[in-house]
Amino acid sequence: MFKETRSLLDKLNHLPNKKLGQNFLIDGNIVRKSIKMAEVQTEDAIIEIGPGLGTLTRALLETGAHVWAVEHDPALAEHLQKELIPDFPTLQLIEGDCLQYPRAKLPEEQVRSGFKVVANLPYAVSTPWMDAILSGPLPQRMVLMLQKEAADRYCANHGKKTFGAISIFLQSAYKVQGQHSVSAGCFYPKPKVDSVLLHLALLENPVRFPTAARDSIRRIFTQRRKQLGTLCKNDSRPEVYKWFEQLIVSGVKATVRPEELAIEHWQNLAEILL
Repeated sequence: MFKETRSLLDKLNHLPNKKLGQNFLIDGNIVRKSIKMAEVQTEDAIIEIGPGLGTLTRALLETGAHVWAVEHDPALAEHLQKELIPDFPTLQLIEGDCLQYPRAKLPEEQVRSGFKVVANLPYAVSTPWMDAILSGPLPQRMVLMLQKEAADRYCANHGKKTFGAISIFLQSAYKVQGQHSVSAGCFYPKPKVDSVLLHLALLENPVRFPTAARDSIRRIFTQRRKQLGTLCKNDSRPEVYKWFEQLIVSGVKATVRPEELAIEHWQNLAEILL
């Protein structure tokens, strides 16, 4: 796929845009693995972020799935319009920012029926996009190509330095079903970071964090080296310090720091701030 990708980019007179994180997947095995991990079926509703040249998009469409995709680059969006939509009317493509359209304008009735996300995420926007997805209707399953550093944060257990707000929000809603390391040689141009294909499955009873809880938790982790009690006492919401006092009563050490606190305790804060 390397020669085909280079040839197509030359034909389009398109240079990969570093700002948009354009590292194009050139390994067909990874495309097939993504689809297998997501358990894509005919008629599935799939959201794809940053389809680029359409390598993964075409493979998804060939399964009989319906794809809603959002592409930021105007030239690539035009290419997809010309090359894929005539053959695959089940592709709904919008040109725009995935942070503005995290679900690619998936219709409300389809959101209610259930959907999946299969995407090679632009690394620069992976965490804000994930935060947007976790703030609304949740996909049943997600298979995401991510920078390894981001995947480590998402999957981190409490007690680790990489544990933070996004770890709490994600793991409260999803189970990590698997990870697959992806070498830089699977992309053109080769990224300077390691990548991971991450498989996430929606929990039977996902915990959602209201805006107030999300805001407080994010603020707390911006000062993660301080003791949790100090941070909660200074929070603008008195309920947050009351939550901390309950933690102490339950046996949590008064000197605990944010990254040391298990996810279930943060979920209690979500209930308090509903």
